[in-house]
Amino acid sequence: MRKGLIDTHSHIFDEAFADDLEAIVGRAAEAGVSLALMPNVNLATVGPMMSVYRRYPDFCRPMIGLHPTDLTYSYSSDLDLMKALLDRDMSEGREFVGVGEIGLDLYWDKSTLDAQIDAFSRQLEWALEYDLPVSIHSRSAFKELCQVMDRFDGRGLRGVFHCFSSDSNEAARLLEYPGFMLGLGGVTTYRKSPVPEALAQVPMDRIVLETDCPYLAPVPNRGKRNEPAFIADTARRVAEIYSVSLQEVIERTTANAEKLFRL
Repeated sequence: MRKGLIDTHSHIFDEAFADDLEAIVGRAAEAGVSLALMPNVNLATVGPMMSVYRRYPDFCRPMIGLHPTDLTYSYSSDLDLMKALLDRDMSEGREFVGVGEIGLDLYWDKSTLDAQIDAFSRQLEWALEYDLPVSIHSRSAFKELCQVMDRFDGRGLRGVFHCFSSDSNEAARLLEYPGFMLGLGGVTTYRKSPVPEALAQVPMDRIVLETDCPYLAPVPNRGKRNEPAFIADTARRVAEIYSVSLQEVIERTTANAEKLFRL
């Protein structure tokens, strides 16, 4: 097992890190981060993501997927191109460790729901075909998310409900999917967050840690550009919530991530 923290959701290929990526990776190592998993966003981000992976193959691993807010009129052909990349990867190098970032987002635009459900369902099928975990994004679409997930119930899906930021009722509902974990990030540390109370009923074997950098930096860096090193702040807060040592949080969440993503 790795000795350090695993950031299970990190966009270090984002333009926000273009000028100081080497320093970002260095600070992550100093903070005890051993690995960062990178969910893709759209076709345009595949190249930058893979470039970062080639540059730091011991520090990060890529995923492949289409984010629900990045669907275009040609999303179906975009998915076909991504599926071709996944097919080739699975037959040659197996570098992709998951399918993501996928899911549903009705916060900005409800008119694309049908297309989002289609794209989400197709990518869940990819995960089943290649026995890969999924990284699921859900915003203002909890009911719709569960409706899709229920259609796949019993088929062996596994993955992470990324950026869990809700209450105990939603936590309980998500835990009904046996192959899934909750991804805990910066929101867990916020003063008015419902997450600490929700975690009272969530076993530690059902959680992993993440940053979602460059977004949602945890306290005490809230409002700043997030980065993998800041996952240590979330880990400390999780240790407080579960009344365990920081080392136990590191060991258990790292073991959870390794098992889920088969690292």
